[in-house]
Amino acid sequence: MFSDRRLSLVTCPLVVGLALLGACGNSDEATTEEQPLADASADAGTSHADGGTAKKDAGSDAGDAAVDKSATCAATFGMDLTPAFARIDGTVVAIVPPGDEACAEPNSTHLVIQVMMGGAVYRLVVDVLSNQGSPNVLFDEIDAPLAGDAWSDGWHTDAPLDYVTTLGVHSTDFTAMVEGDLVTKITSEIDLGAKISIYATATSSEPDSAHLVHRNLTNEDGAIVLGPDGTSPHYLLMHFDEQTF
Repeated sequence: MFSDRRLSLVTCPLVVGLALLGACGNSDEATTEEQPLADASADAGTSHADGGTAKKDAGSDAGDAAVDKSATCAATFGMDLTPAFARIDGTVVAIVPPGDEACAEPNSTHLVIQVMMGGAVYRLVVDVLSNQGSPNVLFDEIDAPLAGDAWSDGWHTDAPLDYVTTLGVHSTDFTAMVEGDLVTKITSEIDLGAKISIYATATSSEPDSAHLVHRNLTNEDGAIVLGPDGTSPHYLLMHFDEQTF
C-alpha cells in the first residue's frame, strides 16, 4: 500500500529509508502522503487483468456543463510496469477523484489518472494532500520540451526528469493549493482520450500502478505532461511545503 510522499534526499534525508518500505494511501489509511513501495489498491479486492473498462453511471445528462471524468473508469488493470522511475506514454481513460468508491481500487487521499498503455489500463496515483506541515500541495505549470525521447506508447525507463536541471523551475515558482482546488485544477486540464505522459515510480509489489508524481529525487521527479506529442508540451508540477530547490 503506497502512501505517496517525500523521497527527496535533499529535503527529507531522515525518511528515505522508511520511504522505501512505505505504502500508497488507500481508502482505509489515515496517512495521506506517498512513500515508494505499495498502494492500498489491493484492498478493493478486484482482479488484475489486461484491458477491459467498465462504465458507471455518470449521473448527468449529455448537455450538462460538468463532465464526470471518472465515469469511464476501468474495472481491471495491466500488470506490466517494471519497478523503476519511468515515463508512461498512453491515452487518458479516466480521472478518479479521492474517495470515489464507484471505481475499482479506490484511494481516499490521491487523484488517480487511469492511462491506457500497451492495450491495458494503468493507475497513475497523484498526491493532492500532505500530512506533514501544511496540508496544501504546491503547484506550478509550464511549457517545455518533453524530457527523453519523443512520445511513444509504452513504459520508458530512460527518461530522467529534474525540476531544476531539466525544466529550470524552483520551489518559489509554485503556489500552494488546497486539496479540492488542486483536484479540480488537474482534472479540468486533462481531456479524456488525449495522449499523456506521466513521470512516476513503480515497484515490484504493484505492477499495475505508479506513484510519486511530484518533486522527488535527482533526475526522478514526477510530473504530468499534456500534449506530449505536440510542439508545446505542458507540464503540471507539484511539491510539498518543506521542499526547497
